[in-house]
Amino acid sequence: MSRVLVTGVGGFVGMHVAQQLLAAGHEVRGSLRSMDRARTVREAISAGETNALSFVRADLERDADWAAAVEGCEVVMHVASPFPAGDPKHEDELIVPAREGALRVLRAACAAGVRRVVMTSSFAAIGYGHPPQDAPFDESDWTDVDARGVGAYIKSKALAERAAWAYMAEASGDTELTVINPTGIFGPVLDRRLSASTQIVRQMLDGSIARCPPIFFGVVDVRDVADLHVRAMLAPEAAGQRFLAVAGEPLSMADVAAMLRRRLGAAAERVPTKQAPAWLLRVLALRNARVRSMVPNLNKVRRASNERARRLLGWSPRSSEEAIVATAQSLLRLGLVDAEGDD
Repeated sequence: MSRVLVTGVGGFVGMHVAQQLLAAGHEVRGSLRSMDRARTVREAISAGETNALSFVRADLERDADWAAAVEGCEVVMHVASPFPAGDPKHEDELIVPAREGALRVLRAACAAGVRRVVMTSSFAAIGYGHPPQDAPFDESDWTDVDARGVGAYIKSKALAERAAWAYMAEASGDTELTVINPTGIFGPVLDRRLSASTQIVRQMLDGSIARCPPIFFGVVDVRDVADLHVRAMLAPEAAGQRFLAVAGEPLSMADVAAMLRRRLGAAAERVPTKQAPAWLLRVLALRNARVRSMVPNLNKVRRASNERARRLLGWSPRSSEEAIVATAQSLLRLGLVDAEGDD
């Protein structure tokens, strides 16, 4: 079994990755920006007091501590990356930390002789900035960061991954890189800190979203994203590969709402039943920055293929509906849905 560093172990994906690694008998060292999160993370992933889970403080924006963080690890799961609550004042506020953070981790891993780095990227690095197309996107595609309407977060994921591949092409030593590119990640939440995707489900359940915008996105369950990371860590043929993580066809916000109403009964009584027309959102965007960020993606359907992950790694994801419903059930179980509909 391996000793594995999981960066960003306190995040949605990081906790599920750590949980699956521990269940498989691996030793996990999780990096945190603040050690104040250590006990919360341990409790959230039901790790008890096992010595197989330890924590180290390391910040993606600082060089210090990364050498110590990777020391003695055979594998690094680089899951951590900044995700904004809203649009930054300048795109570099996202791009620079994502790119430089990835490079800090890779430099430390290569210097320590780590066998493989599995890096969490995103479909954001693959499917944006392109004209409409019928064929699904695959791992050969790259987002056009210079295209109109490509926002800072999408640029940050594409540029960070590009930088990672470029660095590894020039690096000496035997360290290998594998990249996972998930679409929208849903599934059971483990603590009270919610990701952007799981916030969508919470806001539907508490009535904060009154009408569904005509937005489409791919869906994948966080448990399957974690499973794909572990498979990519172990399979020799995963070296030097990207793997799209998506369960099936894209869903609209209205599709998600319909699933929740169909499966949750009375718990979904505040879930929206109507869709907001695109023309209305374009009008609202003139005065609302949050709505304005949606406009480039209204009615845009971007399909993605999971053929490579299935073929090379034997990956078989849950359905999109199972991922959506599991998100909602966990939010209700943890008491994270406000009955009054206020954030």
